[in-house]
Amino acid sequence: MSNGTSTADHLDFLRAVSNDNLVPRSRFTAATSKKANRKHKSSRQLLADESKRINAVLQRDAQNPEAPKPTVKVTYFSVNAPPSLRPAKRYCDITGLRGYYKSPVNRLRYHNAEIYQLVVKPMAPGVDQEYLKLRGDNFVLK
Repeated sequence: MSNGTSTADHLDFLRAVSNDNLVPRSRFTAATSKKANRKHKSSRQLLADESKRINAVLQRDAQNPEAPKPTVKVTYFSVNAPPSLRPAKRYCDITGLRGYYKSPVNRLRYHNAEIYQLVVKPMAPGVDQEYLKLRGDNFVLK
């Protein structure tokens, strides 16, 4: 019987957490359509929900003094969130600034035409592969 009640308590807890995770729809869907269609919560909301969940677990464990006490701290790295849907930012291989352009010859990213003419265009044949190796985009011929 104790296993059945703990399962029921666990299901009640999961239902409460799922109700807390629902994002309510706005009354004005035309003006706030982007907010209403948001699929994921922000990192601040995820951290708050995770700390609430951990506090609920710790309070439940406090009722049972025989169980060992875990110490958990909520950080940006301890929250499981879905991967970002935004494309990854591209940076210049030479300067580290935003890489708006890509050389068709050696696939190096560069920030502006000045960097291309002074550094990328007169680059020796093996040096470009070293820059690509730093980024992890090199290829090895076998």
